[in-house]
Amino acid sequence: MLKNQTLEKLRIMRLEGMADALEEQRRQSNISDLEFEERLALLVERQYLWKENRGLAARLKYAQFKVSTSLEDIDYRHPRGLKRAQIDQLRSNGWVGKHQNCLITGPTGTGKTHLASALGHQACRDGHRALSFSGPKLFRELQTAHADGSLARLLKKLARLDLLVIDDFGLAAVSPKQYRDFFEILDDRQGQGATLITSQFPVAQWHELINDATVADAIMDRLVHNAYRIELKGETMRNQKPG
Repeated sequence: MLKNQTLEKLRIMRLEGMADALEEQRRQSNISDLEFEERLALLVERQYLWKENRGLAARLKYAQFKVSTSLEDIDYRHPRGLKRAQIDQLRSNGWVGKHQNCLITGPTGTGKTHLASALGHQACRDGHRALSFSGPKLFRELQTAHADGSLARLLKKLARLDLLVIDDFGLAAVSPKQYRDFFEILDDRQGQGATLITSQFPVAQWHELINDATVADAIMDRLVHNAYRIELKGETMRNQKPG
C-alpha cells in the first residue's frame, strides 16, 4: 500500500521518470543487493533523462524544422564541397551561444535544408530554443502581422529565440517594406541570438536581391560579419538518401 501511495505521489508531482524507474526496481529480484544511495541514484538519473527527453521533444516540436534529421545523418561522400571539419566547428553550438550566424548556400537539391535542420536539431539537443521558417513564409507572417496589428508581438517572439532558421532566402519576391521589417528582426537579434539562413543564391548576390542599397547594406552588415559560411556545389542529391 505504501509503495502504491509513493508512486501516486511521484506522478502527482510529475516525476514520471522516477515513478517508472521505481516500478521497474520493484520487479527486479536482485535490486536489494544495491545500497540505498545506489538505488536512489538510479531513480534520480531516470528522472533527469525523462525531463531532458521531454524538453527536447517540446523544443523540436516548437522549432518546426522542415525535415527530421541530425548531424549524425549527414553524408560527406557526395561531392558537394561539404567538409566534416566545417560541421565539427558548429557541432558544439558555440556559435549559437556567441550569437553568431551561419549562411548555407548552394544549388537546389544539394542538401541545404537537411543541413540547416540537422544544425537546428543539434541546437535543440543542447537546450537552445529554435524556430524555423521558409523565407516566403516568414515574409507572409510579417505581412499578416502588419495587417492584424500583431507585428510588435511577432518581433518580440523572434528576438527571444536562441536560433532563428530561415530556409530558401530570396526564393520569393519581397517588397522594400518587408525587407525593412527583416532588418528590424536582425537588428533586434544582434548580440541576442544566432541566425541560420539557406539560399540558392550566393551571398555576393544578396545585396542585389534586396534591391534597396541602404537597407541591403544594413542587412548584410548584420548577417555576414563573423558568420560561418558553407558553400555547397554540385548536382542534386534528391534521388539519394537525405543528408
